[in-house]
Amino acid sequence: MSDFSTVGPLWPEMRFVQRSWLSANNIVFNQGRTAVVDTGYCTEAAATVQGVRQALQGQTLAHIVNTHLHSDHCGGNAALQAAWPQVQTWVAPGQLALVQEWDPVGLSYTPTGQRCPQFRADGVVQPGTTVRLGLRDWQVHAAPGHDPHSVVLFEPQRRLLISADALWERGFGVVFPELEGEQAFAEVEATLEVIEQLQPEWVLPGHGGMFSDVAGALAVARKRLADFQADPQRHAQYAAKVLLKYKLLEWQQASCQQVQDWCASTPLMQQMRQRYFADQDPAAWVLALLQALAAARAVVWEGDQVRNVD
Repeated sequence: MSDFSTVGPLWPEMRFVQRSWLSANNIVFNQGRTAVVDTGYCTEAAATVQGVRQALQGQTLAHIVNTHLHSDHCGGNAALQAAWPQVQTWVAPGQLALVQEWDPVGLSYTPTGQRCPQFRADGVVQPGTTVRLGLRDWQVHAAPGHDPHSVVLFEPQRRLLISADALWERGFGVVFPELEGEQAFAEVEATLEVIEQLQPEWVLPGHGGMFSDVAGALAVARKRLADFQADPQRHAQYAAKVLLKYKLLEWQQASCQQVQDWCASTPLMQQMRQRYFADQDPAAWVLALLQALAAARAVVWEGDQVRNVD
């Protein structure tokens, strides 16, 4: 995990923390209205609490803001709420009731085979409004596509964009609604257009390093989107590899049988296989995913054991 003392260019009240791919990046505000945007995955929650405490330099955490509620963006919420019981937690619109009722299916944790400890939500970050983070007001913009409820945050004076999984330096997050049979590639393009119109000077993404070549990142994202639109099965294969790699990031090492069992018991993996790869033997499909990850050097496969490569 990266150092929570990391400071962006000329942003003394902010700490941009680049995490491993298991946990989404964190942005900590330690002046004015203290806050953290996104909180990582649950298995790294203790490190998140320690790092946020370090970044706050003795101050109390006032707010947690989640750009969306995938497990890698909110898995540290419960631990932070335990450490700072008075903290206010704001989530993206459309998901407040799901949190209050604690619906792990609607929140995607059961379908993706991931974990997220139950946390409370106190309010929403509403597109079209602003939210005070640190010393400045940040615009809230809807960013559907990767997740229908996702938002991005934009600070217009310094032209900073917290882009979550709507834009990375080399792409964007899996378009989950497409895997469930809902058309969402057009929403990805619309979100890229919003980002282009905002003209950020720096982008603080949900994964990977911060970057300033926004035009280059948008070009890469649009090329990837066009490829997925032309071949939705390619997107589904990419998504299946991402979900499996993510689980291996959590496990670090697993047997082939454990991998097969997880794929068979994970609803979204089975939904993808049946929709896009029904002509393939289920076990052979999983082995092909492992072979592709091994070929990309994302895992090491030796005998019956599969080991994650960071």
